[in-house]
Order: sequence, then C-alpha cells, then structure tokens
Amino acid sequence: MKADPAPQPRIVILASGNGSNLQALISASQERDFPGKIVAVGCNRPQAFALERAAQANIETFVVDHTKYDTRDDFDRALMVEILRHNPDLIVLAGFMRILTTDFVRAFRGKLLNVHPSLLPKYTGLNTHQRALDAGDAIHGTSIHFVTEELDGGPVIAQAEVQIKPGDTAETLAERVQAKEHLLYPIVVRWLCEGRVQLGSDFVLFDGELLKTPSRLPDN
Repeated sequence: MKADPAPQPRIVILASGNGSNLQALISASQERDFPGKIVAVGCNRPQAFALERAAQANIETFVVDHTKYDTRDDFDRALMVEILRHNPDLIVLAGFMRILTTDFVRAFRGKLLNVHPSLLPKYTGLNTHQRALDAGDAIHGTSIHFVTEELDGGPVIAQAEVQIKPGDTAETLAERVQAKEHLLYPIVVRWLCEGRVQLGSDFVLFDGELLKTPSRLPDN
C-alpha cells in the first residue's frame, strides 16, 4: 500500500489592511507544488480588505477587533485563542499593524514571521521609506525576519534590495519595495514549510548551517 503523504504545514496569516502581501501568499499557495496550506486569515480590523481576499480564496477568516480590548495583553490573549484553534505550524504577519506582547511572541517562538520595509537593522519602526530618502541612501529594500521580543529586531532570513532613483518619493519607493515583498515573502514561507529554515537562540539556521548574512535578492 502507498503511504499517506505527510500533512502540509498549516499557515495562519495575520493582516490589518488591504492585504497585498496576503494576496501574494495566497497566489503562491495555490501552486501545485507549494509545501504549505493557508488554513486561516485573521484581522484586527473588521473592515480590512484582507478578509475579502481570503474569502474569495475560500480560506477561513476570523476577526479580533483590538478596539474591543482595554489592554494589549487582553487583545493578545484573545488573538492567541483564535490562532490556536487552527493548530498552526507557521504564523505570518502580512501588514499586521499591532505590536505584539512578549508573552505572545514567546508562545509562538520560531513560528512567527514578519516583513519589514527596510534593510534591517536600518530603520526599525515606521516611515522607513522617507527615512531612507532623508538619509541619502542609494539602496533601500525589505526584510523577512523571525519575530522576537525586540521590535523589528528578530534574526533576518532574507532581504530584497531596491535602488533609490533620482526624484523618488516615499510613495514611489514604497511601491517598488512592496513589489519585492510580493516576490520574497512566498519564497521564505516556502523555505519554512520545507523545514529549511529554523530559528536558533539569536540566529537563523538555513539547511542546518548558520546563516551568517541574510539571503539577498538584488534589484535588477
């Protein structure tokens, strides 16, 4: 008898808004050879278009409205309950605009990914595109990293570069950075689902070896 195939890793995606990175991940997951399954999409905003994107792909959704909770701890506990219902192997933050508490991050250590619109460790936090322009940088980009207790400080798995052009604004730069995110995020999620990437104590293991510098997708 033929053995049953191993179950695919289960992915929960969290988003807050339009969900363009979510859409890139949904499209990738629909490819025949994709090694994971998106089992649910969660949002903290009931009107987020990301929920519509998930519904169109027949993916289960849930909402944990942060405005209904008095504290971040209360919100994170409610969010954790919803996530655990889906028994995920990987939780992907795709434009999820909430700072997560230490307890939440520790509960999902090594399973929690985020995308940040800069070449970390440069420009943690907000307004990254304008800050890169103000600094006169020639190269900007995006980073995919494990989430740890330090805001935007978890070990970086991969990055994609974007050349800053004369006349760029924060808006034009953001568009090109987001296009790179749509390419890079599905690649990294695939690596996680394939078991190629793991989080060590404060470093990334790639194919069992220490990843000394993040994988880099150049701009071309």
